[in-house]
Amino acid sequence: MQSNRVKELSPLELAAWRGLLRIHAALVDELDRELEATHALPLTHYEVLLYLDAAPSRQLRMSELASSVLLSQSGLTRLVDRLERSGLVVRQPCPDDRRGLLASITPAGRERLAEARPTHLAGIRERFLAHLDETQLGALAAAWEDVRPGITD
Repeated sequence: MQSNRVKELSPLELAAWRGLLRIHAALVDELDRELEATHALPLTHYEVLLYLDAAPSRQLRMSELASSVLLSQSGLTRLVDRLERSGLVVRQPCPDDRRGLLASITPAGRERLAEARPTHLAGIRERFLAHLDETQLGALAAAWEDVRPGITD
């Protein structure tokens, strides 16, 4: 007979898990509101521009971009549609795969990213990094690396 007992989280485990969820949600919300208010650029748009700007030749296959920004293929398509209408991104056929599409950041997209970057980095420092010392940052960075192998990309 199989047991239906579930091992509950300990108070420490629960505090760590809930803390991660609560802080992540609050940080994303605040950083998004700040970018939107200051630059009319939602955080998801900023993130797409950031990944494209850092990519080789400043372009990525749409499928690679979707997995990088943790969006579904259809969600990314709608987001890139908006960025394309704004002139920040262009799409073109992938030269080595006729079915694939590449998204590329435009010069206007790079300029918009450069304008928003100081605001975003200051927001990260003020809302997150300023609350941790070097030892805590090192421990947190190491902890994320310990957790990452158990998560599939």
